[in-house]
Amino acid sequence: MNSAALTVWQVALDSISAHVAILDHNGLILETNRAWREFGTQNGITIEPSCIGLNYLETCDRASREPFDESTVIAAGIRQVIRGEIQEFFINYPCHSPDEERWFALRVVRFREPNANKVIMSHENITPLMKAQRTLAEREQAIREQAEKLEETNIALRVLLDHRQKDRIRLEEDMLANIRTLILPYVQELMERPLPKRERTVVEIIEERLNEITAPFLNRLTSLHQQLTPQEIKVATMVREGRSSEEMADVLLISKAAVDFHRKQIRKKLGMTGTGRNLRSYLLSLQTQEEVS
Repeated sequence: MNSAALTVWQVALDSISAHVAILDHNGLILETNRAWREFGTQNGITIEPSCIGLNYLETCDRASREPFDESTVIAAGIRQVIRGEIQEFFINYPCHSPDEERWFALRVVRFREPNANKVIMSHENITPLMKAQRTLAEREQAIREQAEKLEETNIALRVLLDHRQKDRIRLEEDMLANIRTLILPYVQELMERPLPKRERTVVEIIEERLNEITAPFLNRLTSLHQQLTPQEIKVATMVREGRSSEEMADVLLISKAAVDFHRKQIRKKLGMTGTGRNLRSYLLSLQTQEEVS
């Protein structure tokens, strides 16, 4: 290569921002560019900044501390390219100084010259990219942690809401059961007696007020199934309370056969005929659906 061509080649090499070095088949540095030399000068290198004549592979071998650290992997990759086992070797590696964190991307390719068993090695500073990736990873981790905390909070809230809903259902069931068991039988007994007009009116008012207290479930039931008769609504309410047909017959002053007839009518009107589904479970689900909605 004549001097003019060599000058152009060196100018082109010096124009590259990456730190470039050319190695021979033994790993000796034959040439470096300006970026390589400036990096050596800025980082206090104790030898000639160009490093020409230095065996790069031996330097990597001496720097190796573990079987698979960066120096060992880099030296092995360069040797593979020199031997022609691979066409290219690439690795990202840290190169921190006492004052700052730095990362470089190393690329090694065979020298494109006939009968030349040399390689070109370039080091590109990728510190901004690595820091951006680290920042992104930290933010993603923070988002994941926040999402996990929100999910834990949501689970806790769902558990609390479920408990609250069950408590409300249980409270209503207890209230209805107590009214049906402890109060209404006496009201019914009073209604069967020949009371004076005023006293009968008072008893009727008491019964109406008790019905108002138990109205939430009854209102939901009638709003969903307007076709139920008042007597069927009473039977449905007592079925929901878990009362037997005998208990309902005694409270409603009707026969057990009449109670069974009303139960069949309720199932028919609710579209449950032939389904095998438990009537009480279905009526309880009406409360759950209403609470959720």
